[in-house]
Amino acid sequence: MASGFKEGNGTVGRIQPVETTTLVCGMLARQVELLDAAASVMEPVLGSIAFRSETIPFTFTEYYRDEMGASLLRQFVAFRGCFDPADLAATKRHTNRIEARFSVRSGQRRVNLDPGYVSAAKLVLATTKNYAHRVYLHSGIYGEVTLHYRGGRWKPFPWTYPDYRSGRYKAFFTRVRAALVEQRDAPT
Repeated sequence: MASGFKEGNGTVGRIQPVETTTLVCGMLARQVELLDAAASVMEPVLGSIAFRSETIPFTFTEYYRDEMGASLLRQFVAFRGCFDPADLAATKRHTNRIEARFSVRSGQRRVNLDPGYVSAAKLVLATTKNYAHRVYLHSGIYGEVTLHYRGGRWKPFPWTYPDYRSGRYKAFFTRVRAALVEQRDAPT
């Protein structure tokens, strides 16, 4: 232990088992066919898809316009089974490789993949971009709590992206959360 470190009242915190979570991935592309292809490429490594959201026009920001063009579509997928949050950085690195497979020769992406996980209490997204509200995971990947579930609904933070803040994805994340809670609470 570091010199001068004191352990408070002498009690040691007990390490708890990791919270059960479900892996999700937000996808952006100009064509539904690219969304379907990206989902198909993710499945062999990340698992079979349990749920897909509706496909909606992505009109919340122009951030991706120069790279990916206009008229983008957004869709989410949720994968079957439990996801270990410790694997989030490796999952983001895997989805980055998939993005590269779909990129054009100049390196511009045709598909954007944003993995994360849903727990009973929150939605966490992985990112390569550091910022004050993001926590370093490893291998150049950061984690961000983007939404939290409280009082029976999803709530944003001041830093939450406009599309997640809009509530447009609420039904999908609520469905994923409900299935997770049901699975967690099922008798074994």
